[in-house]
Amino acid sequence: MDVIVLGGGLMGTASAYFLARRGARVTLIERNRIGTGATVASFGNIRRTGRHLPQLPLAHRSLRLWGEAEKMLGRDVEFRATGHIRLIFDEGSLADMRAYAEAARPWGLELQELEPREIRARFPGLGPEAIAASFSPHDGSGNPRLIAPAFVDAARRLGAEIIEQAQVEKVEQTGSGFLIATSKGSFGAACLLNAAGAWGARIAALFGEHVPLEARGPQMGVTEPLPHRVLPVVGIWTRDKDYGAYLRQVERGNIVFGGAAERVAANLDPGHAVADPMRLPVQLRAVARLLPAIANVAVIRTWSGCEGYVRDMLPVIGRSATTPGLFHAFGFSGHGFQLGPGVGEAMAELITTGRSETPLEAFAIDRFN
Repeated sequence: MDVIVLGGGLMGTASAYFLARRGARVTLIERNRIGTGATVASFGNIRRTGRHLPQLPLAHRSLRLWGEAEKMLGRDVEFRATGHIRLIFDEGSLADMRAYAEAARPWGLELQELEPREIRARFPGLGPEAIAASFSPHDGSGNPRLIAPAFVDAARRLGAEIIEQAQVEKVEQTGSGFLIATSKGSFGAACLLNAAGAWGARIAALFGEHVPLEARGPQMGVTEPLPHRVLPVVGIWTRDKDYGAYLRQVERGNIVFGGAAERVAANLDPGHAVADPMRLPVQLRAVARLLPAIANVAVIRTWSGCEGYVRDMLPVIGRSATTPGLFHAFGFSGHGFQLGPGVGEAMAELITTGRSETPLEAFAIDRFN
């Protein structure tokens, strides 16, 4: 089976790898460089906590693959199962956490509830005013700069053709499948996987499928290196978006942070998003609530990236509802990094066998009809 994958982010490269591993002849087409879009702008959070419940089977599948990534891909992508803690500062958020934990348990996610004394003992320096926290010990983080290149190199070793810096000029259905005309030539295949990220809705619209998607950019930052003391990924349970910060400390000592800043609108042409320095003071105040020591640390870089946000904040994954041989995996609304390997394996399974062992119905594109 021939398959064209449109998009060289994590979803596209993981899908190309798993398709090639199943024996499909794969051509991956990327408009820029591999992994330079939303993937590289990601925080690198590998979390299941707080996800839409029907996402959890896919998140569990993906977590298993993250654990196998180094052996599978032949390089360290810096997956570390350091745990994921979410701090709680008010009774309403504590009630939200407990309700979510109860609802998620049948879906296979067990969250530990930590009291203030346990937080101080296990994670000194975090959230001194927190009244509780949830802890998921098997989650963690990975390196957004490493994962897509690792998948694409592994796919190439299995025979996949990788076309970078190719502007897509035309996408059409033919009698035998699909024809993609690009600035680097034309390519045909029986199947097409639309993994074009924020541009995915444009591809879907060519086939009469309309997805309410907006392109936006998150605001991310990183500090100077510090002694390594913060082991888990740190987030917060809150209903107030002004406090929705998160952070993690990498092994080199830098603290990566995000959240608590309005996502800026991004223009798909050319597809760049720029961090707004005026938002940084407010963002840092929210981050300091989680880790007060960061108030005295220098921020050395900020960045953003073009992400696709669907109206209901859920991705589009699965078959086209209008066009046989067309498949979609886009619109992950800022929370797709953890899901990437699982999405790739599920899409390869669906395309080559006609079914996926992981339920994908909640993410069908026809939910917008």
